[in-house]
Amino acid sequence: MLAIVCPGQGSQTPGFLTPWLELDGMRDELTRLSEATGLDLVAHGTTSDAETIKDTAIAQPLIVGAGLIALPPLLGAAASTLDGVDLLAGHSVGEITATAAAGVLAADDAVVFVRERGRSMAAASAVTPTGMAAVLGGDPTDVLAVLERHGLTAANVNGAGQTVAAGTLEQLEALQADPPAKARVIPLQVAGAFHTHHMAPAVSTLGELAGTLPTQAPTVTLLSNADGRAVTDGREALDRLVRQVSNPVRWDLCMQTMQELGVTGIIELPPAGTLVGLAKRALKGVETLALKTPDDLEAAQRMISEHGGSPASPTSPTRVDE
Repeated sequence: MLAIVCPGQGSQTPGFLTPWLELDGMRDELTRLSEATGLDLVAHGTTSDAETIKDTAIAQPLIVGAGLIALPPLLGAAASTLDGVDLLAGHSVGEITATAAAGVLAADDAVVFVRERGRSMAAASAVTPTGMAAVLGGDPTDVLAVLERHGLTAANVNGAGQTVAAGTLEQLEALQADPPAKARVIPLQVAGAFHTHHMAPAVSTLGELAGTLPTQAPTVTLLSNADGRAVTDGREALDRLVRQVSNPVRWDLCMQTMQELGVTGIIELPPAGTLVGLAKRALKGVETLALKTPDDLEAAQRMISEHGGSPASPTSPTRVDE
């Protein structure tokens, strides 16, 4: 069983799209998506510096656009039908990529949605100086207790010994000075406390936009960041994307569902690397591939041929709620 996963904010690096735009039609398609977002995604994916693409309003459309233009060269003639793809999931903003790839949203609507998501989250971030930090290692129960003591939110529970804390800069500084036992705290290059109550203003903005966008049911199993379960209704998938902005991302539960469903291969769309790193630690025995450049396409297509074609049930297996 093959899963395609889509990374979130912070995975972008300067110039990561340069080799992709050498493929026929890729520059034209990214230019088309640029027009829908009002951003020069071609420049941001090739020549913009790290500080520029760190901007939430730029990073989010860039990441979603990158994933969407990588699907046709990966899947070829099967891009419209997703033949060989059994499951889709995305981390944070990557869930928009996955939702569009699953056919819930048209690509143009997806980039308009993520454009407004980036803008509204950037505006919410400007109200109070906030940020995020990765907490690596430590006992999971102790990590959550320490975050609560410092007034922080476990915004991303990523599994494989990684939790992302979010809150004010003062709270993050306190965590750095007083971390959980046997854990490291690494500040992240993001501009706000995403997936916390600090993002509440963005939820209402996105809710209004979501009400105007048409949806369809997912064509393959699509996992939700909210609880790791499959979503079978297009409107519910979009509503979850709206709520996700101020709710924690449970990537650990997404990986748990992949394991329960019997996923044997995982391909991560560009800008790839983060999610396969987590999978290597949490999903032993599953073949993984980070699709970083077109040089990786042959290996990825071999994986689709070997692992794809074992569709999961549209609903996730029974799990005791946490």
